[in-house]
Amino acid sequence: MELIGNVKNYDWGKLDAESYVAKLASVNDGKFVLEKGKPYAELWMGDHCSGPSVVKSSGDELGVFIQKDLPGTIGEGQTKLSYLFKVLSIRKALSIQVHPNKEEAEKLHAQFPDIYKDPNHKPELAIALTEFQAMCGFRPYAEIHSLLTAWPEIETLLGKNNIESLASGDEAALKKLYATLMHSEPEQLEKCIFGMVAKIQARSARSDLDNLFLQLHKDFPDDVGLLSIYFLNILHLKPGQAIYLPANVPHAYISGDCIECMACSDNVVRAGLTPKFKDVDTLLRLVSYEGSPSEAKLFQPVQLDKANQPYTRTFIPTVPDFAVAEIKVPKGVGSYTITNRPNGCILLVCSGKASLKSEASGEELRLEFGKIVFVPAKAGGKLKLQIEDSGSEFVAYQAMSNDF
Repeated sequence: MELIGNVKNYDWGKLDAESYVAKLASVNDGKFVLEKGKPYAELWMGDHCSGPSVVKSSGDELGVFIQKDLPGTIGEGQTKLSYLFKVLSIRKALSIQVHPNKEEAEKLHAQFPDIYKDPNHKPELAIALTEFQAMCGFRPYAEIHSLLTAWPEIETLLGKNNIESLASGDEAALKKLYATLMHSEPEQLEKCIFGMVAKIQARSARSDLDNLFLQLHKDFPDDVGLLSIYFLNILHLKPGQAIYLPANVPHAYISGDCIECMACSDNVVRAGLTPKFKDVDTLLRLVSYEGSPSEAKLFQPVQLDKANQPYTRTFIPTVPDFAVAEIKVPKGVGSYTITNRPNGCILLVCSGKASLKSEASGEELRLEFGKIVFVPAKAGGKLKLQIEDSGSEFVAYQAMSNDF
């Protein structure tokens, strides 16, 4: 059955027709009206209460529709989707953040329900649709030490001895150093940043990190998160590359478009590059201080059935809540088989045209760019794609629970 995605207009989203989210929404929702200068940041596909999708044929929210036909919609043992599927279009950086594990999420929700909206954890996967930039995890300690010692302004702010102690590779030293940064006095932080901006602007040749600093400073002047770029890995993902963010890994998306899937939650512990509430003490308590190089952060897919599904790559995280399959069928292939999961799936079409047929029910749906389909469990395990010759490859992403 076809779904209408839920569009989010957060300030960091790409504007009007530049947004991939807006392009999808303009063909997905017949009532969508593009507004010039408006940010279109996220497209939500799922049954989360903060942004549920709607079933086109009935007008029901997806969660309501699922409840009407249990267990036929999502199989035995579940009453709601275990994941939330999204597309993001990013014009300026999202907040530096971590997501709590399930135990911590339950505690935070009980204590601060206005801030932490649900009791679930939020591990997440991001797959680049375009050139995509993100911060992810702490750099190797020696690399952080080298970057910090290049700036007298940072040494003055954080303390030269504190920075030197990082050279030993001691995790306690990084904890102390990052806590010192996050609790910096605003006047001292502003002085540090002012001095750094002046030096970078005076340079005839600037590094990529210099340019990123100026870019972030333009959007978030004097924000403590500016200095996190010297602590965290900066990743440049090509389309099709992915990162997986388990609980407590510090991260921030900087620019680009991506597919995102996560456990069904909206819990975020923020600590920089945001005008929203910064829960610094909670972040410092939860964050993982493991240091590793940027290439170690790339998350690799697998081919589960290379013989029968050669054009499907599946990203399988370490949690049972979700997995994502990338389906890319080249031009000239007339038919292809997709595997439905025991708890159903959500399918988003990003390129090409095809018809999708359930072998169990015989139901058939037309697929094209922007089409979002919820495939219930009762549709059976095999779905047949009959691909039209549209002049382009057929590309879709399939979100599902991780029962592999």
